[in-house]
Amino acid sequence: MFRRSIYKSAQELRAMRPAGAATAAALAEARRLIVPGASGLELDSAAERVIADLGGRPNFKLEPGYRHTLCVSVDDDVVHGIPTDRPFRPGAIVSVDGGAELDGWNGDAAFTVVIPDPARPDVVAARARLSQVTEGSLWCGIAALAGARRLNEVGDAIEEYVEDAGEYGILTDYVGHGIGRSMHEEPPVFNYRVDRRGPAVRPGLVVAIEPMVVAGSIETFVRDDGWTVTTADGANSAHWEHSVAVHDEGVWVLTAEDGGAAGLAPFGVVPVPIP
Repeated sequence: MFRRSIYKSAQELRAMRPAGAATAAALAEARRLIVPGASGLELDSAAERVIADLGGRPNFKLEPGYRHTLCVSVDDDVVHGIPTDRPFRPGAIVSVDGGAELDGWNGDAAFTVVIPDPARPDVVAARARLSQVTEGSLWCGIAALAGARRLNEVGDAIEEYVEDAGEYGILTDYVGHGIGRSMHEEPPVFNYRVDRRGPAVRPGLVVAIEPMVVAGSIETFVRDDGWTVTTADGANSAHWEHSVAVHDEGVWVLTAEDGGAAGLAPFGVVPVPIP
């Protein structure tokens, strides 16, 4: 039985908006800086400055043992990659995950980009397709949340979307989560079908939905740094994430600058601002 505390009040939902906006702004700045020759540490510093300027603090730094604002995962690194000074190469697929805490509330989001490489158009196209499928599955999951009765309908929708897209795999060892006063809260948000229905979807539910999709096997290992999750077969990976609030009038994507309007439009869902 899930506790009632997974549901926020209307006032608490409104209080989460600044943290979501700060997260969106920090990741937008990081995305702007991803070019050949840039490094994960440069993205990390820029994102931290944006969060600080908005009156927040990086919530990833609140995780025991983690010292950075972002996770930056490249090519076969799926999630939790530690930013380094290693320059990005043309053609690299780069996933960036980050979040902000503001006034005791949290936001969490991630995106993936592929750096252009005119010398390897086929490689870039394959990696771009992987990212597009992963992003599409995220928005499909959010659209499902908007009309779901139970939370695990989100995973049903994500898996169906990825299956229809072709030969891709969804990581099962890592899933989404509730978010609020802590970055990671109950309930788990599965990116794939499970037997149980999960908690009721009703006003006050706030979750971070984050499909992690790979171009090969879903088997992974953690590198010697103790953080970076990498595909066992060296296949490329992509990671997309948003924090989403369910309220009396509908859903609102807290970590999207437009509340999710563009991403949800293909699914016929119109997000509604939290009143």
